[in-house]
Amino acid sequence: MNRRIGLLVAALVFLADQFTKYYVTGPLGLNVQDASLTVLPIFDLRFVKNVGVSLGLLPATGAFTRWMLVLLTGAIAVGVLVWLLREKKRPDIIALALVLGGAIGNILDRTRLGYVVDFADLHFGDWRPFLVFNVADAAITIGVLILLIRALFVRDTPAAKPAPVENEVNA
Repeated sequence: MNRRIGLLVAALVFLADQFTKYYVTGPLGLNVQDASLTVLPIFDLRFVKNVGVSLGLLPATGAFTRWMLVLLTGAIAVGVLVWLLREKKRPDIIALALVLGGAIGNILDRTRLGYVVDFADLHFGDWRPFLVFNVADAAITIGVLILLIRALFVRDTPAAKPAPVENEVNA
């Protein structure tokens, strides 16, 4: 049951990621580099083509590096899926599902478009605590943080063993 929940969460993250990217680049028309729309004083929708991974690391500027990045992130996603399918603890399954759904969303972008669509720009005046990101990036970050917090600070108690049943044999 927990695995089904995990796969459902991963699917929902993937769908939310792809829908928001479609909405921002389609109906809102933000499909030109650095086109933006102010939503709140601290939040803009800003179209950015992300050719690298987090923090602009490993930029994939050519076809070879693009496909190598797709293979690398695909291998990581497969590893996360295997871990999710073997995991027993629901909080870890949910965290892994967030990572998996986000990874698949970004892999699809990179495969289809050659870059990942980023659009969420959180800022406080000129200070931007994050690079422009998307739903997939947020899900991956939240999932990894949950896994780290649980690994570092949460000690799961082992399930209590049932008391042995005594056989009643009357002789």
